[in-house]
Amino acid sequence: MTINLREFFYWYVTDEYIEVSEEVLAVLRSDKRYEERHYERQKRNKANYSLDAGDGIENRIVEFEPSAHELLERKERFMRLCRALNSLPDTQARRIDAHIILGKPLREIAAAEGVSINAVSLSVKLGLENMKKYMKNF
Repeated sequence: MTINLREFFYWYVTDEYIEVSEEVLAVLRSDKRYEERHYERQKRNKANYSLDAGDGIENRIVEFEPSAHELLERKERFMRLCRALNSLPDTQARRIDAHIILGKPLREIAAAEGVSINAVSLSVKLGLENMKKYMKNF
């Protein structure tokens, strides 16, 4: 079958004909119908978004996917942080995990362990300092 690419792809501004199989033509037609139905649903539901709405959608649009190099660096940094956390005494590691990672308030951690808030606060502070030292040496 011969198709005109301009009918299926908006970026073709001139007629360009190519030969495709029946299966490819069926997929292209199906996709075209899906896009038309999506446009109609969007129009019916008034789901048009403006970048001036101030809802933060423009920030999500301009964010790019991280490169493979950035992903590898993040993974290595995460591994170093895990090693630093594992190098701490159990009490400090448990309290940092609860407070920093899980976001529990110091008061809740202190109540669960039956110690004072100051003890938990000091333990978290010293644990973070120990992690910094470990990261510098690593």
